Amino acid sequence: MIKVLLASTADDPAWGLKICEEADLGSGTVYPILERLVDAGWATRYEETGEHPGRPKRYYYELTATGRCAAREARERKPRLFGLRAADEGSTA
Repeated sequence: MIKVLLASTADDPAWGLKICEEADLGSGTVYPILERLVDAGWATRYEETGEHPGRPKRYYYELTATGRCAAREARERKPRLFGLRAADEGSTA
């Protein structure tokens, strides 16, 4: 899940369902974690603006500078949680 947030950009932001699908996690897991990240100041949440015909509006999530730093530190300490192999463990990509 953090991997999805780290990979998101302003041009390709992460929203709840996208995070669920890409992380292969259910909404009952993802949304409580997102709320905790927001409450801790590690992520921000903002509403989609403009038209969104045929579907509900999205809420986008973005890691803050503090959240990105914490995620990178976690990736270095526990690379397997981020899907990295032993050979990749020294990588910061």
